[in-house]
Formats: sequence, structure tokens, C-alpha cells
Amino acid sequence: MKVEKYLLEKIENENEKLLFVLIDPIDYKSLEEAIEKGKICANSGADAVLIGGSVGVQGEVLDYVTKSIKEESEKNGVPIILFPGNIATLTKYADAIYFMTLLNSRNTYWTSLAQILAAPVVKRMGIESIPVGYIVVEPGGSVGWVGDVNLIPREKTKIAVAAALAAQYMGNHFVLIDAGSGAKSPIPNEMVEEISKAIDIPLIVAGGMKNESDIISIAKSGANVLQIGTLVQQTKKEKLADYISSIKKKLRKIK
Repeated sequence: MKVEKYLLEKIENENEKLLFVLIDPIDYKSLEEAIEKGKICANSGADAVLIGGSVGVQGEVLDYVTKSIKEESEKNGVPIILFPGNIATLTKYADAIYFMTLLNSRNTYWTSLAQILAAPVVKRMGIESIPVGYIVVEPGGSVGWVGDVNLIPREKTKIAVAAALAAQYMGNHFVLIDAGSGAKSPIPNEMVEEISKAIDIPLIVAGGMKNESDIISIAKSGANVLQIGTLVQQTKKEKLADYISSIKKKLRKIK
């Protein structure tokens, strides 16, 4: 089954809140630690494991990490999705890729040129592309700097809603709204709620969720997918399986 179809069935038919875990190998002390945490999450209830990040892991490192995590994740039917930081964040071992447009970047490289350059390689590798409209809100973190983003102010909900609608009308299948990795606080609940009411495609929320309570609150505000990365990195390996399992159990209760 195609990855996007699998995800949409869970969201639309089963009315389920999904948990995506982002593994950025560059943020870990070792590749083995990144791989191990990715495997733990895949075995503990995560609906997808994302690999990548704003700085852009690539080449043999990306191949190795993706292939290693997939050896475990495919046993549970958990897809590996690339979260590209640039056009080289591509590997044939991934199941799919966020084919993203950074809507509020000032730089046309991130709104169209990177996509043009990457498209033939994605096709040749046979990676399933999932069209994602990417919107970054203050403070923005690494992606705000790397992507030359005109950050949406946290209090400007109407602008965020307009951007999300534009993402939908431009043909994207998902909207991703992100406060940036390591943000001190998540996307405001009001912003999540208003966007979810306005759009007819699934909403992914990322950035700034520091605990279980933050994740559940964002889910209750209308997010269809909760995407976490720094939280996984900072959680001790011995506690990670129980933590992911607990979050997923609570998400299943939200309808």
C-alpha cells in the first residue's frame, strides 16, 4: 500500500491522531544512537519515522541510517519518510518523502528551484512523493535561518490560516506548520484550531512540544499528525519505548 494512502486511511477512516518521530542523525552523538532510537520508536507505536532535518543529512550516512532503521520498522509496517533539508536528502531506502514547498520563504530556491532540481532524482529512485505545504512560525529554529523564512508571528493566526489555505489550494495533500526544532513553546493552540477548521487536508504540527501534555493539547486543538524530534532525542533510551507507547495510547482516545 502507498504510504500516503495508508496515512490517510488512518486519519480519515479510523479518525486517528498520528504520531511521527523525526530522527536527525546530525543531532545525535553517534549514528548508532540515532538508529537505535528510531527502531525503538518504530516498535513502540509511532505511525511513521521521519529521517532528515534542516541541515540536511545525505549520502552514505543517510543510506546507512535509513536502511538500518527500516530493517526494524518494516516488521511493524511503519513507513520511513524523508524530511529533506535540501536536494541531497534522498535515499532509495526510504518509503516516501515529504515533497515540500516552504511557502513563507523569501528565497525562490526553497519555494520552487529545489523542487525542480530534486524531482528527476526522486522519480528515478522510485520514492513516493507526498506533497506537503510547509509553513514556519516564530521562532523558526534552524529551518527559519536555513530557509530564509519570513516567519509568521505567533499572534497572527489569520496569516497562518491564509498560508494553510494557500497550501491546500496550490495542490498540497498535507499542511505542516512548524515552530522550529527546539522552540521554547509549541504552535499556539488557537492557531492550530483555526487552521484545522479552515482546511480540508490533514494538518501536521511540529516544533516546541516538550512533553506529553503539549502533544495531547495540540492534538485536541485539531492537529491530525503530531511530529516530534527534539523530545525523542532528549528522552533517555531506557524510557523511550514506554514514553512513545503512552503518548500513542492517549492520542487514540482523542476523536
